Amino acid sequence: LFGTSLKSVEEALAGDPRAAEAVYRLSRAAERLEERSEDLPVREFRVRSFTGVGAASGAAQAARSVRWLRVSVRPFVPAPTVPDGRRMTLWSAVDITQDRSRELDAISGLEEALQFYNTMPVGLFAVAPGGKIVHLNDTLGGWLGFRGDASRASWSLGDLCPPDVAALVASVRQGPGAVVQRFDVDLLREDGRAMPVRFVCKPSERSGRGEPMTVLVFDRTIDELQHGSVRAVADRFSRVFHGAPFAIATLDAQGQVVSSNAAFRRMTGDKALDGVQLETLSQLLLKDVDPEQRQAVEAGIQRVAAGRATAAPFEVTFGSDQQTTRRIYLNPLTSSPDPREAAILYMLDTTEIRALELKFAQSQKMEAVGKLAGGIAHDFNNVLTVIIGLSDLLLQSRRPTDPGYGDIMQIRSNANRAAGLVGQLLAYSRKQTLKPEVLALNDVVQDIGFSLNRLIGEKVTVNHKSGRDLWFVKADKTQFDQILMNLSVNARDAMPKGGDLTIRTKNVSVRDSLKLANQNVPSGEYVLIEIEDTGSGMRPEVVARIFEPFFTTKDVGKGTGLGLSTVYGIVKQTGGFIFCDSELGKGTTFRIYLPRHIPKVEDVSVAQKEKKKEGGRDLSGTGRVLLVEDEDGVRSMAVRALQRQGYTVVEATTGLEALEIAEQEGYAFDLVVSDVIMPEMDGPTMFTEMRKMKPEMKIIFMSGYPADAFEKGLAEGEEFAFLQKPFTLPQLAAKVKEQLSR
Repeated sequence: LFGTSLKSVEEALAGDPRAAEAVYRLSRAAERLEERSEDLPVREFRVRSFTGVGAASGAAQAARSVRWLRVSVRPFVPAPTVPDGRRMTLWSAVDITQDRSRELDAISGLEEALQFYNTMPVGLFAVAPGGKIVHLNDTLGGWLGFRGDASRASWSLGDLCPPDVAALVASVRQGPGAVVQRFDVDLLREDGRAMPVRFVCKPSERSGRGEPMTVLVFDRTIDELQHGSVRAVADRFSRVFHGAPFAIATLDAQGQVVSSNAAFRRMTGDKALDGVQLETLSQLLLKDVDPEQRQAVEAGIQRVAAGRATAAPFEVTFGSDQQTTRRIYLNPLTSSPDPREAAILYMLDTTEIRALELKFAQSQKMEAVGKLAGGIAHDFNNVLTVIIGLSDLLLQSRRPTDPGYGDIMQIRSNANRAAGLVGQLLAYSRKQTLKPEVLALNDVVQDIGFSLNRLIGEKVTVNHKSGRDLWFVKADKTQFDQILMNLSVNARDAMPKGGDLTIRTKNVSVRDSLKLANQNVPSGEYVLIEIEDTGSGMRPEVVARIFEPFFTTKDVGKGTGLGLSTVYGIVKQTGGFIFCDSELGKGTTFRIYLPRHIPKVEDVSVAQKEKKKEGGRDLSGTGRVLLVEDEDGVRSMAVRALQRQGYTVVEATTGLEALEIAEQEGYAFDLVVSDVIMPEMDGPTMFTEMRKMKPEMKIIFMSGYPADAFEKGLAEGEEFAFLQKPFTLPQLAAKVKEQLSR
């Protein structure tokens, strides 16, 4: 081609007009080339003939009538001497027809394979170890109703099937020696309907990690129509087998797993594969089990697998923390289509059931203790009522200067103190309604200090740091005493070798309360009480659950798990907030925020009202009173007390006797004073019968239980007065006079 003009080059590559444009572009590019340029213009194009220098002719030319050429152009280096001074370039043409033919054949083959892949009569997808769908054919996409390819790049196995099926596929082992596994499962269509299919999982046999697994998907709907009801039953069984919420596995005579369902694999950490030996299975399932439990289960597996007997259920505790419990059933398989299967194993996760059973047993225990405590407290209240009442009678007949006056006062004081303890016992049994009153927390802490010191013991030093000018709060004093008791006992238990227990109180202004906004505490004025110990502290995960019912950090049998949940409930019912800060090795601090209460003129405590009544009121009166009480001591004391105040008192020991007396007297009584719980007939039933004969009859019920404990035994809206046991004689006389004056 040396020395050939542009026209000659075109003539040499003539035969196809499309070559002209390529030659023209090459020549224009060649004009702009530097002599040593490395970026050479190259074009590949097809021509119908090749008539240049050395071109073939005749039959050879006809055979090569269509050719692909790779043409390039470069300047001569160094430039040759040309008479007319023209710049010379070197044109090269290479015949690449065979190479291009092979490429076209390969592309055609790939297009055919892709067409077959997407139109084959079975679904197919590949899944990476993490569950990401690597690719999925159009057949499967059409079955499931998925349209378009835009979102397929983000699909995962969970988009195609339920979680248990995904876990089943993920459990298939890959690597050398891996075998094909088949599962009958249900896929999820885009419209939410289930599609019964069969998975044929072909794992990769490469040893490296991250290799995707190919899964063939067969439509079982067509298969069921072709193979009839027998196959349909088998497939339904397979769905039930793999969809069961409990673990199922079949074993051979040597204890080797022949088949297992998805739940079994989840319970074993997706590691229990078909073909695991008995020893490996025992290590996998029973690694952290008590040796005796492990030996019993292993012996049961061997015995049942041999077909000798059905083993009793095994309750097994798993895990290093011994918090997971499972129940294992073993039964022999006398007839099975697979001759290898000799036994079947069922395994239920009973962790939650066991926890509920323990909680129920604990609640039953607490209920029984509560009933016992309530019964004892009720009987003790009657005794205290007599002691307090007789003390009042003795004090009324003596002067403060008499020799025995102080002793009687001491008896009365200790009886009242015992009444407070009984009140706590009734509160524990949840049989006492406690009412809020205006409290000064510094006084509350001071009053309970003596009891706390005795309760805590000598090893722990109790420190009180009272805030100055502390605001009032409105809370139930007995409940708040219970809070201090519970938290102090917990602090003592956290310091077995001794330590410091500090109780602080202080006011929290509105500005300071804003710092608690991230803990959902509304801004306002609060009174803060802190209970801090220098004990062992708690881990963060324990602190997170510290107020949950039945949760306890103490050993089994040493804690109910109700103490702190009760504290939490009392604080919340009072309108306050409680928080716990703890650090291992440094101790624990409970912070209780109670809303500030600004007392009004009428906000006087019940005790103050009673003292005012006792000291300033004339408690004498007149009228006929029917007193009904089965306890002789209480009845005798109450009769004497009312008679001393000028009342005419008729006494009865039971409800039935009271009805008989009332009928005999023509219901000519101004007031009935009655106990609630009595043999034969209780107080509310007796009063209901009396009201039928005399609707305006007035009554005072006496009981150690709260009024709402027996109110349901009366007609709705029934009016009555209530006197809590134990009571003093002035309280009894004041209540009687109050009712008669209404």
